[in-house]
Amino acid sequence: MRHAAASVMLALAIFVVSAVWLQFARGDLDWVRDTLSLYLHGAYGLWLRVAYCVLAVAIVVLGWALHARMQGRARRGLPPVLFSAAGLGLTGVAVGDSWLHVHAPLLAPLVHALSAQTAFLCASVGLLLQAWCFGQDARWRSLYRVAWPWAWLVFAALWLHVLWRASPRGLGQKVVIALVVGWLMWVAAALWRRSRGDNA
Repeated sequence: MRHAAASVMLALAIFVVSAVWLQFARGDLDWVRDTLSLYLHGAYGLWLRVAYCVLAVAIVVLGWALHARMQGRARRGLPPVLFSAAGLGLTGVAVGDSWLHVHAPLLAPLVHALSAQTAFLCASVGLLLQAWCFGQDARWRSLYRVAWPWAWLVFAALWLHVLWRASPRGLGQKVVIALVVGWLMWVAAALWRRSRGDNA
């Protein structure tokens, strides 16, 4: 379990470094106006697509690793399923944007929209449910006090981004992504610390 947590943290770090680096490397895009998905095309697009897939794997692994550590009523099957669906959605965005817009340009926008919406919605709801599970397990209850409001912040930020169409689209999306990845990194670090204690 310790290795799984460490792998998740490494994968999340790879995604963060890649996404931040591209904000400076792609001078043709405006980091405030342009969403991260626009960076999937053009220079270094392949690099970001790989980073998306790495992030997808990290979300799935973390979801099931947490499920394995929960006990009693806290061990619910829905959070890891939602995390898996979010990972699948992310993979759909990355793979679909790699070739679909060239070979099936009319289908590409639909696949991208459905995949991205699946990723965001399933991840945000998964965070809420997983945070609730922390509150039901005495061994993880200390995380609940931070994980629960943080998950609600993610949920609110996502819907603000969706409903406030006049907002800076790129900045709004990146704030939501940063909140999600930050939550995942914080929880993965907690899992790593607990696993290290178990192995001591």
